[in-house]
Amino acid sequence: MSSDPFAPFEFDADTAVTGISESLRGAEDGELFLEHGTSETLVFDDGRLKTASFDAVRGFGIRCVSGEATGYAHSSDPTLEAVQRSAAIAAAAREGRTGVYADAPAGTNRKLYDAIDPVSEPGFEVKSALLQEIDAYLRAKDASVVQVSASIAGSTRSIGILRPDGDLKTDDRPLVRLNVAVTVERDGRRETGTAGAGGRDAFDRWIQPDSWKGLADEALRIARVNLDAVDIKAGQMDVVLGPGWPAVLLHEAVGHGLEGDFNRKGTSAFAGRMGEQVAARGVTVIDDGTLEKRRGSLTIDDEGTPTERTVLIEDGILTGYMQDRQNARLMGMTPTGNGRRESYAHLPMPRMTNTYMLGGAHDPAEMIASLDDGLYAVGFGGGQVDITSGKFVFQCTEAYRVRNGKVEEPVKGATLIGDGPTALTKISMIGNDFAMDPGVGVCGKAGQGVPVGVGQPSLKIAGLTVGGAGG
Repeated sequence: MSSDPFAPFEFDADTAVTGISESLRGAEDGELFLEHGTSETLVFDDGRLKTASFDAVRGFGIRCVSGEATGYAHSSDPTLEAVQRSAAIAAAAREGRTGVYADAPAGTNRKLYDAIDPVSEPGFEVKSALLQEIDAYLRAKDASVVQVSASIAGSTRSIGILRPDGDLKTDDRPLVRLNVAVTVERDGRRETGTAGAGGRDAFDRWIQPDSWKGLADEALRIARVNLDAVDIKAGQMDVVLGPGWPAVLLHEAVGHGLEGDFNRKGTSAFAGRMGEQVAARGVTVIDDGTLEKRRGSLTIDDEGTPTERTVLIEDGILTGYMQDRQNARLMGMTPTGNGRRESYAHLPMPRMTNTYMLGGAHDPAEMIASLDDGLYAVGFGGGQVDITSGKFVFQCTEAYRVRNGKVEEPVKGATLIGDGPTALTKISMIGNDFAMDPGVGVCGKAGQGVPVGVGQPSLKIAGLTVGGAGG
């Protein structure tokens, strides 16, 4: 795949500048966003290759920003005429107003990942054979396995961000993911476990036997645990969250509330609270798009701004928001490299990259030992969050009752209920076992999905409401 973002289009940078410059004259910001690439997904399910899809994308979007107004038009037509038509449509956002065009984002020589093509390498035969091998491995390992689903997905994208002053930023973005789900049966009861991993890299790391067998074993372990899980009685209790993936709760219940647009509009629970104590002492939350080859990392965001390490909460004090260019300008702040879009057909908006909480000093065993009657939550599934209030409901996919400091029976149907701002103040112990998630996160906002990362150490949170089937 070519790293030239203009390769599949019938125009180059010079003619594109001519096509957009007049329409964006008098705007405060705007750009031509170009994208092309390919993606491939293979799914091996119930003993056969069930899905094999290959997709190609090519298109552009033109944005015109004037104050709070934004005009946007996009097309997959590769011609200069299509660019000119789209630019004229987007320019309607100006409504006769004129402004000073914002300076271009700073450049960067940093590269967080290689310009590789995981769709082509390895080939289809290698990928399909790997999925079949995973299926055979799990069925041979445990006679209780009744179904295996394994999938492998890879994509590569070449993007270009061209401004009417001729400033051009480009990026080549690989992304891969391997997932395994296994269902086991015992005495008529069936339960499923899942595991996955990935990042912005070639497949080499994840298709090695040690790696994929580790994922398969983890999915099988979780399925076996779920066979023994019992209903949990609802109530309020102290909870210890495990490291790594459980930070999806932090991402949803707190992270979205720290995005610039919600705070500019005053709809976030954190709006107007800069410099205030919003979390317990010791709590430091960071969004970092510069972590090498992580799923949420970007060399530049989708407006051309280099990503950075943004401290959002430091020792419990609110210190920053995640910003795109428009909201940063309207708030009198600096863009943080968090302007992201799902594709050329979508507007950029403030979005998280890799959001995590720093580790502390407590031993995880000490944290569990401190629970008299509580819950140890290791894995999470889906959840719902209200950005304005921060209220959340999250389903636990792996959790255990803890009594007198001892981890006892696994439980099923447990949900954690609370609100992000309050939960931050109830963190009483922070573990020394910080970990990032394995590389499977997808974040949704306003109908757009983008890859993200999360991370945290073990955390003890006092007095969360735990919902359950036990009433």
